Amino acid sequence: ESHIIEFAPILMCRQIDQGGHDALVGKIEEMGLKVHCGARTESFVGTDGSTDAESTAPVSALRFSNEDWDDLPVQMIVVSCGIKPRDELCRDDEAIELGERGGIVVDEQMRTSAKDVYAIGECALYNNFIYGLIAPGYVMADVASKQVAKELGIDVGVDELPSFTGADLSTKLKLLGCDVASFGVNQPRPDDEDVTELVWNDPISGVYRKLIFNKAGNKLRGGILVGDASDYAVLHKLAVGSDAELTENPAMLLPPPSARGAVELEESVSTDPNAQICSCNDVTRGQIAESIRELGVDNANLKAVKSCSKAGTGCGGCENDVKEILKQELESLGGSLSNHMCEHFAYSRPELMALIRTDPDINSVDSFEKILAKHGHGDGCEICKPVVGSILASVVNGVIIDDGRDALQDTNDRSMANMQRGGSYSVVPRVPGGELMPDQLIALGETAKKYNLYSKITGAQRVDLFGAAKYELPDIWEDLGKAGFESGHAYGKALRTVKSCVGSTWCRYGVQDSVSFAIRVENRYKGVRSPHKMKSAVSGCVRECAEAQGKDFGMIATENGYNLYVGGNGGVNPVHAQLLATDIDEDTVIKYLDRYIMYYILTADKLERTAPWQAKLPSGKNGGGPIEHLKEVIIEDSLGICDELDTRMQHLVDTYHDEWAEVVKDPERRKKFKQFVNTDTNVPKEKMIEFIDMRGQNRPADWAKDGEAQTMWEAPDDDIFARSEKSWVTVGKTSDFSPNVGSPILYGDTQLAVFNNEKRGEWYCTQNMCPHKQAFVLSQGIIGDANDVAKVACPLHKKNFALADGQELGGDLQILTFPIRIEGDDVQVELPAVAELDAILGTNGLRVTKSDCIDVAGDALKVPIRQAEKKAIDSLKSRGETSDRFETSLRATKNNETSTEE
Repeated sequence: ESHIIEFAPILMCRQIDQGGHDALVGKIEEMGLKVHCGARTESFVGTDGSTDAESTAPVSALRFSNEDWDDLPVQMIVVSCGIKPRDELCRDDEAIELGERGGIVVDEQMRTSAKDVYAIGECALYNNFIYGLIAPGYVMADVASKQVAKELGIDVGVDELPSFTGADLSTKLKLLGCDVASFGVNQPRPDDEDVTELVWNDPISGVYRKLIFNKAGNKLRGGILVGDASDYAVLHKLAVGSDAELTENPAMLLPPPSARGAVELEESVSTDPNAQICSCNDVTRGQIAESIRELGVDNANLKAVKSCSKAGTGCGGCENDVKEILKQELESLGGSLSNHMCEHFAYSRPELMALIRTDPDINSVDSFEKILAKHGHGDGCEICKPVVGSILASVVNGVIIDDGRDALQDTNDRSMANMQRGGSYSVVPRVPGGELMPDQLIALGETAKKYNLYSKITGAQRVDLFGAAKYELPDIWEDLGKAGFESGHAYGKALRTVKSCVGSTWCRYGVQDSVSFAIRVENRYKGVRSPHKMKSAVSGCVRECAEAQGKDFGMIATENGYNLYVGGNGGVNPVHAQLLATDIDEDTVIKYLDRYIMYYILTADKLERTAPWQAKLPSGKNGGGPIEHLKEVIIEDSLGICDELDTRMQHLVDTYHDEWAEVVKDPERRKKFKQFVNTDTNVPKEKMIEFIDMRGQNRPADWAKDGEAQTMWEAPDDDIFARSEKSWVTVGKTSDFSPNVGSPILYGDTQLAVFNNEKRGEWYCTQNMCPHKQAFVLSQGIIGDANDVAKVACPLHKKNFALADGQELGGDLQILTFPIRIEGDDVQVELPAVAELDAILGTNGLRVTKSDCIDVAGDALKVPIRQAEKKAIDSLKSRGETSDRFETSLRATKNNETSTEE
């Protein structure tokens, strides 16, 4: 359990009052956290009982000086302690005045008490107040810079120099998912008589609002918003950005938007040029618009606008507003905001989908190459290839790794399993409705033991088996298939699961057989590819144990059938699903779901979940928001497309195939899962990353943080093999290497990746290890081009490397490349001797291992893991050593370094 410890009597005492605190605490404690205010923390107690700062024992408790407060057992403490002015520079200089509690005293021009010395930011004390926010710091900087410029004789272009007289401390936050905002005069002084307060307190919804007006009630002065701050910008502008009197009854401003009607409209961006858009950098709409005009229609994009105006470069919370302003300003200039998928297609996903599905000759758009030739250009990339692959799966629905479609699949889809840390994979069989037979449970356990897989129950009522090597996947699925398991599509942008409670079959409250219906729904939509993953649930009564209202589509049983909800999701931004239809039977639910899912597939953007897609739909004809639009389209057929939606969904259902069953029974498909194309030898996963015991199961060792040893690998020399004797090594036949993908080969202990770029008629060979985390995965990445530079995108973190020279595009990493040629049907790579290559790229030497050494002081020197090799190679090259002595000398260097460390 987690606790929040607060010194003050209430949370966020500068922003909210007791009423706001009560509402906020209610929201927080609903999440299972516990709040302790007025806490006087005395010390941290270690596991050895110590309370002094000298002990390095882990923390075990918090101790308080509050009377009758017991120690609070804890295992970790996160301290959020605010700011303290850094005024050490002035403490020994009596000429510079300091505040009683610290801070450098400044006047309205940011001048200190010493001549020609200014102070700004969090060290500056103005009117006995430290401003701990970035926006006031920029105001101070503006004042000070103009004052200094004037004294230096520089024309600053203003008649009257600005002064700092304080700053707007209004703020809007999202605290643990709860809106918290304050603006203007939110806590009037006791002697302030020009005050009238209106309060909205809804403990059921957890919404608290206090608006503070002047005595006459015609001017909003400030306010506090907790639980619903969606109209913050409007209220802030009325209180802080305007001196005009109110034109409506003050009481009309009090109710939260969520209580004013069923539809909560998204707040539009202010059109006022003086409206502050970015509070971090104090950037107004007018300044953003000016940057856009200076850039011009051809050069104004989001990245350029952010760079020029600085808007959106702080916390990033205003980025959507900046994007909307960019869109509006470009339209006013006769341009438009590009929605192009990438540099290869001048279309968004919905536009490209429309072009493909309406093409009169479907055979002319049934492959990526045909679609690229007809509607795009270049080679494609890791953005557009998966999108086209998804569209083809939704329109044609062939096996995703057949006919060159494996070259389109992203990290997980290409291997039909989720890639995990270190390059191993997880296996997730389908468990419709969460129902498992005892023999299937036994089969899962036997499979996990046979292949030494880490087993875990997922949050979606199925079992995940972790740690499989790619070459083991067909064998694992062959074993699981014998027990009746099908692919769970955990790797795909597709339906994942339909969760269920036991419903009326067992539960005394259940009113419908939710398990049977969940199984029916899951078996209908299994394998259906979509713009993003989809999740569903069926609850057997209104108690909602399956959490159907937090899913992309969910059904809740009633006495008369089911209520159908759509457009929900959990995750980072949870969204409550909306009610589409009530008291409908199972067949009607299926009919409406067919249309809803297919409408989503045809019109959503790439990687867009149903919730944001649904929120962007137009409102219904009579108002009511996007859900009314969906009712009109799906139930009333207002667009006249229901026949198409029904037909397309039925095609996907009729052409369903268990992807893993197709692989298991076909030797040619199984070949795609060989570890190396040039040998039947396999390198066990334990040779590439250390596996450690955790509660009786094995898991991969933790990755080090970027910049530490075993990350950001660098070759000891840009041309390390320049003086080595090399020979052309045949690594396979051209037919062994699938077109437009990478294939791994093994040479000695070194893993290399060969890329057959059929689109360009070019071949490349690189190391297979991505230097970022030392994972042997580059051959599994998507190849394409960026500005006509052939590249591969690492499947783990999408770092892009040029295939010709190995340079990371947009970064500092580098991979080694090797000359490659085609002699007849032979693929040949020019390589140094095995010993030399293994010394630099050998799997064993690059294996990721765990570290048991704890750097308590945090000051240990971080030595790159390749330092020994670099020293050895530099020494050999300086002495002109021949390659046959390379390995012996290197081993000697390693042994010497080891003994020194010991």
